Amino acid sequence: MRIRRIYTVKSNLANRSAQSESLAWRKLREESSKTSKTSEEGRFEHMAMDSNIPQDGFTAAQLFGGKDGLTYNDFIILPGQVSFGVHDADTTTHITRNIRLRIPICSSPMDTVTESSMAIHLALMGGIGIIHYNNTIDEQVREIRKVKRYENGFITDPIVLSPDHQISHVDDIRESEGFSGIPITEDGTTLSPLVGIVTSRDCDFEQDRSLKLKDVMTTDLITAQEGISLQEANQILRESKKGKLPIINSKGLLVSLVSRTDLKKNRDFPDATKDEKKQLRVGAAISTRLEDRDRLDALVEAGTDLIVIDSAQGDSTFQIDLIRYIKEKYTGVDVLAGNVVTKTQCKHLIEAGADGIRVGMGPGSICITQETMAVGRAQATAVYQTSSYCREQGIPVVADGGISNIGCLVKSLCLGANVGMMGGMFAGTQEAPGEYFYKDGVRVKKYRGMASIEAMNRGGGKRYFHNERDIKVAQGVSGMVVDKGSVLDLIPYLIHGLKQAFQDVGSPTIPEIHEALHNDQIFFEARTSSAQREGGVHSLFSYQEPVMGVQERTP
Repeated sequence: MRIRRIYTVKSNLANRSAQSESLAWRKLREESSKTSKTSEEGRFEHMAMDSNIPQDGFTAAQLFGGKDGLTYNDFIILPGQVSFGVHDADTTTHITRNIRLRIPICSSPMDTVTESSMAIHLALMGGIGIIHYNNTIDEQVREIRKVKRYENGFITDPIVLSPDHQISHVDDIRESEGFSGIPITEDGTTLSPLVGIVTSRDCDFEQDRSLKLKDVMTTDLITAQEGISLQEANQILRESKKGKLPIINSKGLLVSLVSRTDLKKNRDFPDATKDEKKQLRVGAAISTRLEDRDRLDALVEAGTDLIVIDSAQGDSTFQIDLIRYIKEKYTGVDVLAGNVVTKTQCKHLIEAGADGIRVGMGPGSICITQETMAVGRAQATAVYQTSSYCREQGIPVVADGGISNIGCLVKSLCLGANVGMMGGMFAGTQEAPGEYFYKDGVRVKKYRGMASIEAMNRGGGKRYFHNERDIKVAQGVSGMVVDKGSVLDLIPYLIHGLKQAFQDVGSPTIPEIHEALHNDQIFFEARTSSAQREGGVHSLFSYQEPVMGVQERTP
């Protein structure tokens, strides 16, 4: 059991007489003098000393027990004791009952934030992306399949062509699926024997794209028999230096495929979020409308791991009915329900069968729900109150909105959230949908709320119970964000900063942070507007914005 030091020991405490010490304290000192203390014993000693010091700050229950709603900027976390190195911190968490992530990060299902590229790269880094539904069913399914096919163990449903197909058909597959290594069977189905394979090396430099594949395909194949282990298949790939290894049965029929590129991805991204088939995990958003049940069926068939019911106000009979429908029809698919901001809302959705709760109503940088509808809640208060209830039910909480920097993410976790969902943080990255353009000499990308008029005209109003012919009342805006580079650079920066914050708080893991919160061992302090100004950059003639990156610090 880890016990952390909460307060700074005052110098006069060491001078207290031995007579005033308790018997347990004297015994601890006698035992500790005989042997060198472990870090755990050291923490216990500090806690024993700290128990005699008046409390600094407030527990979360005290801080959020008043009448005012608090945002992340309204308070600060008091430091614990630094008792472990940055690299000893572990950011593993759960986004739902059954889906585990190595980092507490997911992307928002917004049409300017998450499509397949964002979902792929977040999953590679240990998080998960949620594909938006501001598109047709086929378009959303196509994005899901791109993620699921990006990295595999055994590819059990490989795309195949026949010798009479043309190179142009390979081009079409490359365009839609993102790869071009295609097994060739006699009739273009897996019900006929494997006769060859076509890769980019076979057809990249062919000028005539109408050439038939039988004229360019490779027929000298290295294959493996059905029943081989993935480890054995990967070893054959290493030794043969081939890009693809077809797995065939005793009749010569193709049953699966193993790709060399997946070996490299495993090496480069060891923390990737994968399912039991070694495919990247991905989530998809749907609305509560009845017609989206057809979307649900198509998404589940495509391999979606997580269904996110995307509603601005999640405590509705529509969502409750949909949760029950999903859990009855697809028992193996997790459901992230929301959005909610109160314990009562959480209770209704959890009783319906939700596997995770999404919290936030109006805190996003492009959301104006609280101003327009006069309904919602300050995000820090919402996260604390809902997570305190969800913890009792064993349900993870996703803090959605208001996370604009590492500090906000840290605070959400210290208030009981399991994962932070971000939109604005990832908007403007290379992996976000949309093209870069220049505005006043600055390279930017478009970023818009799903309740903006622009997004609702494309279908985003589904989460706000809008009908296409209704009068549209905007609850979001459209804007621009600056180029942030790649999430492959941004995520390591965020996670390293997060681990440094864990070190300052005094807890190395998210479950231990939550345990400390539950046991009133994390303390907070309210911040005045002056304190907020003092905590930021001030009193300078000019300054240079910090450059995104990682710098080691001594523990």
